Amino acid sequence: MQVAVVGAGAVGCYYGGMLARAGHRVVLIGRPQHVDAVTAHGLRMQTLAFDEQVRLQASTDPAAVAGADLVLFSVKSPATEATGRQLLPHLAPHALVLTLQNGVDNADRLRSVLAQEVAAAVVYVATEMAGPGHMRHHGRGELVLEPGPRSAALAQALRAAGVPAEVSANARGALWAKLVLNCAYNALSAITQLPYGRMVEGVGVRQVMADLVAECLAVARAEGVELPADIQQAVERLAQTMPTQSSSTAQDLARHKPTEIDHLNGLVVRRGEALGIATPVNRAMWALVKLLEAPPG
Repeated sequence: MQVAVVGAGAVGCYYGGMLARAGHRVVLIGRPQHVDAVTAHGLRMQTLAFDEQVRLQASTDPAAVAGADLVLFSVKSPATEATGRQLLPHLAPHALVLTLQNGVDNADRLRSVLAQEVAAAVVYVATEMAGPGHMRHHGRGELVLEPGPRSAALAQALRAAGVPAEVSANARGALWAKLVLNCAYNALSAITQLPYGRMVEGVGVRQVMADLVAECLAVARAEGVELPADIQQAVERLAQTMPTQSSSTAQDLARHKPTEIDHLNGLVVRRGEALGIATPVNRAMWALVKLLEAPPG
């Protein structure tokens, strides 16, 4: 396949790099400093299984998506529609756009601006950018794809590249399950600037997380979402499987970048308001992160 990664941060680099290692033609589209490093030296993939420089193309120009069979779309949620409009003139008619984003509504938002096939994926991977052209992997790497005309073939190609991938008939439930995990962990990790393993050992933290999850589940049920039966256990397992990982929200705050909190705890707050469900703990997390991401002064 010819693959373009739009928003070549830690998540996009991991999956794009895995496909490049498997022989697919991959171009990363990202920021100049990152692109320059990848162009000069390749992408350093420092994973739990290997540490190597992976050679692939890189560009700062959205037009580099031209001709791509598969577009891995991993920009931050607030930029979804604007980035989709940038890509629209350059996308091949046959391109499949796979969203690798946090939140539950990005695929629908992207479909509103693109004519190409758009599919959502639920991402379970712990990664970070350790520097320009340097992706560090802390664990996991699974993708859950929503059903579509090419989902089965794509899942097979991903598995052949070393990425555990499956197609789920309840992708909406899987997206909401990931949202619950994000709401439980992301803001707390961001506010404390702690990795998950240390964070959950804090006094009272597990109780706060339980309150966050309870509010999310109440909203999800009111939305008619069928969540996996083991969602509570999944929340507890995350810190065990990713103890050294800090949330993407924590990484954004540390780099003085805008976060996706409006599309995580903030989304639960908005949906709760519309449904008449109180979400005070999610509101507190959302408000605190908004304070921290505001520029000083």
